[in-house]
Amino acid sequence: MDYDGGKINMSILSRENSERLFWLGRYSERVYTGLRSIIGSYAKNFSLDETNPESAVFSLARAYDNAIVLRDEIGSETFSYIQLAVYEINKAKKSLTPLIHLQKVIDNIAAFCGMADDSIEDEHARGIIKLGKRIERVDLYSRMNANVEDIRREIRRLIYRLPKTGLRYDAETLERLIMLANDDSLKRPEIVKEVEGLIKFLE
Repeated sequence: MDYDGGKINMSILSRENSERLFWLGRYSERVYTGLRSIIGSYAKNFSLDETNPESAVFSLARAYDNAIVLRDEIGSETFSYIQLAVYEINKAKKSLTPLIHLQKVIDNIAAFCGMADDSIEDEHARGIIKLGKRIERVDLYSRMNANVEDIRREIRRLIYRLPKTGLRYDAETLERLIMLANDDSLKRPEIVKEVEGLIKFLE
């Protein structure tokens, strides 16, 4: 790993670390979008149930697990925002005013994304995190019945990001996803199926 102007420059990414970067992006987005969707109508079981794979606390723990292994790759300052988010969600579990701490979780995840974009020099590494975020957002928006144009916008961003990552992907799946995005009916379950099958790590 080389350092240039205070930025992290990663010239070689292992398959394992590429996959961790991808899931760091996905899990951080799952926390961010998930919490933003319920912050106005707080649902404790959704946010703070550690046994629920769809909860914010579960997803944040998975993001932390990936981030701590990638600490050298993403940098200590970037990693610190994931740590701060974990600290705030743990405070939310014990607080009589959990929404205050959950808003701080959202803020820290947003700061993590900004710092990652600013600090990680290697375009592929940055792109993998962003691709993970885009895939997760398309998935969540489709499941949550978000506005049609919001889903289409996120699919366009995903398509733009894909070649910048260096990851292997299924070209036929991508073609089907593009067709679904252009279909007037916007079949949401099919979009979820295709976006989940897009990236191929194990081949």
